[in-house]
Amino acid sequence: QVQLVESGGGLVQAGGSLRLSCAASGVDISFKAVGWYRQAPGKQRERVALLSSTGATNYAEFVKGRFTISKDNAENTMYLRMNSLKFEDTADYVCALWLSAFGLGGPDYWGQGTQVTVSS
Repeated sequence: QVQLVESGGGLVQAGGSLRLSCAASGVDISFKAVGWYRQAPGKQRERVALLSSTGATNYAEFVKGRFTISKDNAENTMYLRMNSLKFEDTADYVCALWLSAFGLGGPDYWGQGTQVTVSS
């Protein structure tokens, strides 16, 4: 059974930072693409960041320069470091996993999400 479990969400002040974690079980993420999505109330789900198995990254324009995606293969865990948080970053953040190396198409697995709330 493949599971992705997020943690690290919470309430932060604008300008602050958070690091989200996503622990994977039942699958080795070493040679897989991983990513983060978010969905705010009344908004469509949007991809925040993608990390391919080669180390290449792709960020949404609205987080570029502020967020960093990474993973620790030994821990089988992916991360999203969020700096300079804005009120507009408030959303449910969900980690995702592709069985392929480059994150093409939709993710194969999703986490349950962790709430990030940024106060203005």
